[in-house]
Amino acid sequence: MSIDRSQRNTIFVEEALVLAHEHVQGAQHILRLHAPKTARRAVPGSFAHIQCGERMPMRRPFSMMRTDPTEGWVEFLYKAIGSGSTELAKRVTGDTVSLLGPVGNGFSPSENRRRPVLIGGGVGIPPMVFLADHLRQRHNQARPIVFMGSEVPFPFPSRPSEILVDGIPNGVIGCLPLLDDWGIPSRLASTQGFAGCYDGFVTDLAREWLNSLDSDARKEIEIFACGPTPMLKAAASLARDLELPAQLCLEEFMACAVGGCAGCVVPVHGPEGVAMKRVCVDGPVFEAQSVYPSD
Repeated sequence: MSIDRSQRNTIFVEEALVLAHEHVQGAQHILRLHAPKTARRAVPGSFAHIQCGERMPMRRPFSMMRTDPTEGWVEFLYKAIGSGSTELAKRVTGDTVSLLGPVGNGFSPSENRRRPVLIGGGVGIPPMVFLADHLRQRHNQARPIVFMGSEVPFPFPSRPSEILVDGIPNGVIGCLPLLDDWGIPSRLASTQGFAGCYDGFVTDLAREWLNSLDSDARKEIEIFACGPTPMLKAAASLARDLELPAQLCLEEFMACAVGGCAGCVVPVHGPEGVAMKRVCVDGPVFEAQSVYPSD
């Protein structure tokens, strides 16, 4: 399979300067890089392919959490779980890393669905923060709500939300402070008994809230999700049960990230049958029922 030429002049290799690297609980890290070309062109759901160490030629994909096109920085939240991310965690302010980005097609919010529901699980949290930021800046009529789940301590200091939300179970008051400061309601879920969190899976929390809405309110809903495969399947099931549109951001291992190796293909269902699509350049965002149809 040849390299996807549709991405030509849209993906760049940059020697990115490490501006900040914060290490938080749960072996999680927040990395800010100066990568102006990527920052100007990134969209929620796109990612970067980063060389984690000088002796590690194989890059790793990392989804973006925030960007600032004016100042030229891109921010990533990741967990050190393998040799690549563990090596990347050693980078310090002033280092440079080779970055390939931005890669992939992002989310496409509908202008007619003004109550986006954003669901992020674990390493799927960053694209939801990026999308929430995008919605508040470019979709003034949108009223998003964000649900986040984690089985390790959240990578931010949780606090009680100052934004009241009808339909949320009693006692579920923990939020992501940054979103609260933006005026975007968020709630947290975990099975680990963290204070202020919903006791269960994040998709169950989202389902409880959606079930509290009347039929007219649901007509405003569109679901966006990113996280581990079981969570994405649950999000697709939720959307199917409630007859809601949904877009999912998939995360797959990949080698080249430009469509050449076909190492990240997934079956995608369409009107003409099943086709194998590459997560890197055909995705990573897909319509939910096309990747996880009903059994």
